Amino acid sequence: MTLALPAAAAVVALVGAGIAVTGSDSAQAGEGPRIGMDAQKLAEPSQQELRKRAAKAMESDSTSERSLVKQPDAAASDSGSAPSARIIGGSETTISAAPWMAQLHFADSTGAGYFCGGAVIAPTKVVTAAHCVKGIKWYETGTVIVGTDQLPTENADGSWDFHGGQLRGAYRQWNHPSYSPYTLDADVAVLTLTSPVSVRTLPLAQPTDGALYQAGLDGKVYGWGRTSSTEPNSSSQTLKVADADIVSDTNCAAAYPDGFIKGHMLCAGAPPTGSDATSETTCNGDSGGPLVVGGKLVGIVSWGDENCSAAGKYGVYAKASTYSAPIQARVDDANWNSDHSADLLARRASDSTMFAWTSKVTSLSRTYNMGNWSGYTLAIQNDLDRDDFADVLNRYNGDVYWSHWVPSVEEWQHKLVAKGWGKHKAILAPGDVTGDELPDMVAVDSAGTMRVYPGRGTGAFGTPISVGTGWSKFTMIRGHGDFTNDGKADIFARGTDGKTYLYKGTGVATKPWAAPVLVASFGSMNALVTTGDVNSDGVADVLARDTAGKLWLYPGNGRGGFLARKDFGTGWQAYNLLG
Repeated sequence: MTLALPAAAAVVALVGAGIAVTGSDSAQAGEGPRIGMDAQKLAEPSQQELRKRAAKAMESDSTSERSLVKQPDAAASDSGSAPSARIIGGSETTISAAPWMAQLHFADSTGAGYFCGGAVIAPTKVVTAAHCVKGIKWYETGTVIVGTDQLPTENADGSWDFHGGQLRGAYRQWNHPSYSPYTLDADVAVLTLTSPVSVRTLPLAQPTDGALYQAGLDGKVYGWGRTSSTEPNSSSQTLKVADADIVSDTNCAAAYPDGFIKGHMLCAGAPPTGSDATSETTCNGDSGGPLVVGGKLVGIVSWGDENCSAAGKYGVYAKASTYSAPIQARVDDANWNSDHSADLLARRASDSTMFAWTSKVTSLSRTYNMGNWSGYTLAIQNDLDRDDFADVLNRYNGDVYWSHWVPSVEEWQHKLVAKGWGKHKAILAPGDVTGDELPDMVAVDSAGTMRVYPGRGTGAFGTPISVGTGWSKFTMIRGHGDFTNDGKADIFARGTDGKTYLYKGTGVATKPWAAPVLVASFGSMNALVTTGDVNSDGVADVLARDTAGKLWLYPGNGRGGFLARKDFGTGWQAYNLLG
């Protein structure tokens, strides 16, 4: 891939890196850097291949009586695969009532096919249960289908009808690192699709959404699959919905005294009666399907009693708000080598060559030569159009551009974002600032006024919102990701004395930041970079370069501060633009 950008200039004011230097390289008129790199992700499987995978999984699953997760410890005896999502009772519904609903068809290491549910939370991201992902080679065997309320059906001639559904592969998979097949703790996962889907997404409950978990609150669970606790081959052809009102932690713990983990799990639904005929509940875990309350994803179906209609045995869900931060980190993790760790852009001062350094969790590896970047004063990584390709906000001759890869034409395209921003003191893309789950831009002008530019999810921005003055007192303002584990984007601001303050995100567009809190002193650092979750633990981090040229990783602790810093190598004084 190549990226052609405007011709370069000679003087570089490194607002993006927090330092200022003068570059000696300048491009001739009409020249522009050509940024070459490998494809950012695996090629998308053909529709024929995806249909074949789904059909194979359907055929295999129809003959399998294997159960999914029953209660904690029982899952450990299985190999890690999962069968159909199942709802007993309930009623048929349409995809228009649950447009974010996803079918997950896949095979295990033996070739046996299975099925799970999931929910689309971003155009390329599907949330499901970890037991639907752990141990499965999704990029080889998986197909995700959205946009239909029907399961695939086999025609008389042996072909398969997918009822207008959109079929995608999943080239990346993540399950929570604390997931345990013994305790079923942290039973959450995210699949990254090979290309975006055009369905409405389901908002994710955040830690501040405690009101959605009040006992008795109306909830709904969705899924296809078995409608009987005794008949394995009783799946529903059409999407079903069942009432699943929130159950108190006290009652859930009483039903499962040895399995329920307060704060990590929740129960929902009326207690089964002991009979399928009079129960309305999930069965065998419902395999990653969504529990929805107040229009948000509050739970991910995880486990239940082996007898799905056993009296008093509720369906148990992973509590989505507890895991919203690491889930959101997966949504925001577009980078250069398509793993789950944020990367670094660094321009070499001697020849203005820009490199993408990919994270190895405990170190960085110089991976991609992105060509000549002389004259550029900003390089901010982002994914403003949410297509899972890393984009770059860059500034040249005072003008800011959004550069993004367009896979349909296999080329980089560039959109002018703003003209005359050469004297702006800060430009950053911290994530969702306004609370609409779309990535935004924040800028501080030469007078110190900060404005939020609401993103539209397409690379375009809405009308800017002024959020206050006085920001010129800070020498650096940085932010990309969630540093406080509340699901909201945060920023840092460093004063002239090196004291660095956390401005915790509120999700309110007109007042996006809480009162500042002193969290660090970076007085000895001449560059601070926030690219996201570098060490892949679900919390955003900070990279900082000291005056000796050593790079340090300051791992976020999830509370706005940092764990002990990690040495990320020397020689970084050779680079004069980090982003």
